[in-house]
Amino acid sequence: MSPVSVGNSQSEQTLRLSWPDGSESVLDHAELRRQCPCSQCRAFRLRGLTPLVDERVRLIEINPQGYGVQLVFSDGHQRGIYPWQYLAQLTS
Repeated sequence: MSPVSVGNSQSEQTLRLSWPDGSESVLDHAELRRQCPCSQCRAFRLRGLTPLVDERVRLIEINPQGYGVQLVFSDGHQRGIYPWQYLAQLTS
């Protein structure tokens, strides 16, 4: 299930997703960066480590990929493609 709208707030540092069922997800930029699903970040978390992410990191670009979005962060990280289902699970 893909959202009906995607909004990025630089001032609030949040990504806001509105879902077809009327629910809404609000995700913090720094937490999104910590939960990056790329292979490098996942391997880091699987070893029990928490990625160090500056709380000031911003989501600067959103690139649609059909089944999700590639998120580009102000720290230069852009390897992760976040499936819609994964983003929905991050808020549950």
